Amino acid sequence: MQKYFLAIIPPAHVQEHCLDLKNEIKEKYQVKYALKSPAHVTLKMPFSYNEAKEKDLISKLSIFLSTVQPFSVNVGGVGAFGRRVIYLKVQKTEPLVKLQQELKGFCRRELNLVEELSDRNFEPHMTVAYKDLKDQYFDAILDLAEQSAVSGELFVGAIHLLKRIEGRWVSNGQMRLGGLIRFD
Repeated sequence: MQKYFLAIIPPAHVQEHCLDLKNEIKEKYQVKYALKSPAHVTLKMPFSYNEAKEKDLISKLSIFLSTVQPFSVNVGGVGAFGRRVIYLKVQKTEPLVKLQQELKGFCRRELNLVEELSDRNFEPHMTVAYKDLKDQYFDAILDLAEQSAVSGELFVGAIHLLKRIEGRWVSNGQMRLGGLIRFD
């Protein structure tokens, strides 16, 4: 069994911006856990799946996602979940919410995956600091994130299957909305 999750990964320039911010947070405050994954918007929380059936998983997801039309979302501002997570805000649009809900249902019905509490309370975001975020640095990191926040429109044309490899999350397959499979 292997750990996976499903997410939207923004384009390279947003990835670079988020990576620079995460690295600055690491250098100044020794908060580094968010560096274990690329910038992303989680659509399905981490789940265990038989690694031997990975290509079948990607194929099933690709067929499902082929019926979903690409869309855009806006990124802008900074938010927090209590004093434990700092993130870049992602607009909660109707197409994004519909995709997450339909994907959640598909995963439950077709893949027999458990629905997590966070699957039910979907709040789209891109995390920049969490888990090892210490309360004493929270305000300073929040200020830094606000000064460095990215804003703009992101085109969502694919969903990524991220796989945990040696303690890090890497994109292991990209399934295009409205069509084709691409293995990375």
